Amino acid sequence: MASHIVGYPRMGPKRELKFALESFWDKKSSAEDLQKVAAGLRSSIWKQMADAGIKYIPSNTFSYYDQVLDTTAMLGAVPPRYGWNGGEIGFDTYFSMARGNASVPAMEMTKWFDTNYHFIVPELGPDVRFSYASHKAVDEYKEAKALGVNTVPVLVGPVSYLLLSKPAKGVEKTFSLLSLLPKILPIYKEVISELKAAGASWIQFDEPTLVLDLDAHQLQAFTAAYADLESTLSGLNVLIETYFADLTSGAYKTLIELKGVTAYGLDLVRGTKTIDLIKTNFPKGKFLFAGVVDGRNIWANDLASSLGTLQALEAIVGKDNLVVSTSCSLLHTAVDLVNETKLDDEIKSWLAFAAQKVVEVNALAKALAGQKDEAFFASNATAQASRKSSPRVTNEAVQKAAAALKGSDHRRATNVSARLDAQQKKLNLPILPTTTIGSFPQTLELRRVRREFKANKISEDNYVKAIKEEIKKVVDLQEELDIDVLVHGEPEL
Repeated sequence: MASHIVGYPRMGPKRELKFALESFWDKKSSAEDLQKVAAGLRSSIWKQMADAGIKYIPSNTFSYYDQVLDTTAMLGAVPPRYGWNGGEIGFDTYFSMARGNASVPAMEMTKWFDTNYHFIVPELGPDVRFSYASHKAVDEYKEAKALGVNTVPVLVGPVSYLLLSKPAKGVEKTFSLLSLLPKILPIYKEVISELKAAGASWIQFDEPTLVLDLDAHQLQAFTAAYADLESTLSGLNVLIETYFADLTSGAYKTLIELKGVTAYGLDLVRGTKTIDLIKTNFPKGKFLFAGVVDGRNIWANDLASSLGTLQALEAIVGKDNLVVSTSCSLLHTAVDLVNETKLDDEIKSWLAFAAQKVVEVNALAKALAGQKDEAFFASNATAQASRKSSPRVTNEAVQKAAAALKGSDHRRATNVSARLDAQQKKLNLPILPTTTIGSFPQTLELRRVRREFKANKISEDNYVKAIKEEIKKVVDLQEELDIDVLVHGEPEL
């Protein structure tokens, strides 16, 4: 039975990439130094998954900043303000788009669906001249292959890329971003052709927007895109990966009817209703990459429960066509539990970070193949029971109170208009009040104070005094700017 990982954290088990990036940005190290750290992290990740027995190991999930920005670089969709004149996109242009520079601001950043991860939003319009400007996906596939690891290169799918974009400044808000599909598909074809030439046998397209509430026109874009790519994809096994939620029946139908597609990756942790769609209709001969190990939390998987789900799916899709996978990229969880040296054994037994989730995926795959590690499963069952019964997480009084809740308890006693009237009398806000998100920049002085407090170089009283002084500064600034709803700036975080 095969196993697969959607993606893996890129920062490193001890935040090696973070420190290397900060050193590079501060001009304390060279581009070559940064690239060396990155190559070391990629190599260790691929080796770790190979050693764990994972069959389908992803490449091109590493990023110096963001995978959507990487796709923007691949497509050469650089906003004019960054002064890029063509050719392979280097660090200067790449990090200017991500962080801005002395003369121009960064591109907008927004939440990646409902996660805490944020991505760089592409700025597109009818005049964007796309070109193949970053060979990162192919280079990293070749890099892994040279290390003896045959990977599945991962690309952000063309339709999701456009649906996650926004019209550039000066472009009408009504501009159809999907109208750019014919312009970006030729570049995807170039990338695919190079990956095939390099020896790739599988390719993964992440199309997470399929879980959104899409209209018929948007769903048709997926059909059109993969029909256009079909001939180029010939000879490759193609995996379309979705995650974070259930698919609607319409999106599921669109997905399983896509041309040239071999396999479907589905989030069966947050997409439990998708299982019903699989039971109703799953294409014969296709692969199901079943995302049963949660990629978004730090808790150990309930292996017995997941194995039961997989066995039920095996009866539907066939033993040879079922692949055990994560629900989404492991990017959203911590890297390795081995570094948590201050946790006691009980709590540690409840947890699984990215490295441990890789082991869980392979343990489930082996169990399905009749090679169940009884000791590993027994230990997991003990930990699951411990977490459910431990007084550290179980409070009988809270359980009783929750059980006693009625439907009316979830509704306010007063209507919206009454609450708005009361708020207005109390706050006396204008029609369009102004405020900020909450966090103000962490100044160098504030970082110094926090660092010295952690090192016991200053007292708690001095630390609190410094925090209060910082709060006063940001409150005074907001009052000077005539902000209506003030925040304290979160200097203590």
